[in-house]
Amino acid sequence: MKKNRPKYNQIIDAAVEVIAENGYHSSQVSKIAKKAGVADGTIYLYFKNKEDILVSLFQEKMGEFISSIEDEIKTKSNAKQKLLTLIEMHYSQLTKNHHLAIVTQLELRQSNKELRLMINDVLKPYLELIDQIVQEGMDENLFDSSLDLRIIRQMIFGTLDETVTNWVMNDQKYDLMKKAKEIHELFINGLAQK
Repeated sequence: MKKNRPKYNQIIDAAVEVIAENGYHSSQVSKIAKKAGVADGTIYLYFKNKEDILVSLFQEKMGEFISSIEDEIKTKSNAKQKLLTLIEMHYSQLTKNHHLAIVTQLELRQSNKELRLMINDVLKPYLELIDQIVQEGMDENLFDSSLDLRIIRQMIFGTLDETVTNWVMNDQKYDLMKKAKEIHELFINGLAQK
């Protein structure tokens, strides 16, 4: 499979850097190839075009991210702990990789409708993971089961997404990880069984 090849990963990692530094529209395939240390034509052995590179890098990074969260939350005993883990890992993933934070928070927000739909498809498993944690909290009577699961998911994802976007837009002037427990408290208090 192509994705197991080292050049595929080199291109993905190079694309994250080039897109973060130049913006999606100014990132030519040739710049990505140069950064990856491959010939321009090599890119087309793995990707159809620049859009395919952007969607693929998001799929790759999001897939790794979801997998690591799933592994970590298995070790937690209840939905409150799982939700805190998800928040901390969401922030940690993006604070560790400045370029990836720029790409996910700014460059993935494209006006191209087809591209937006592909990116939304990649996000679905992450949103389903949030749903699982919330549903588990409802089943454990930790969270109010009369609340609408879709609204809760939007609130959680929207808050995490917006706080990271704000952090990126402010040139990471504060410690995002220090916000995790505070955000978690807001969610837990809002979701608490009355």
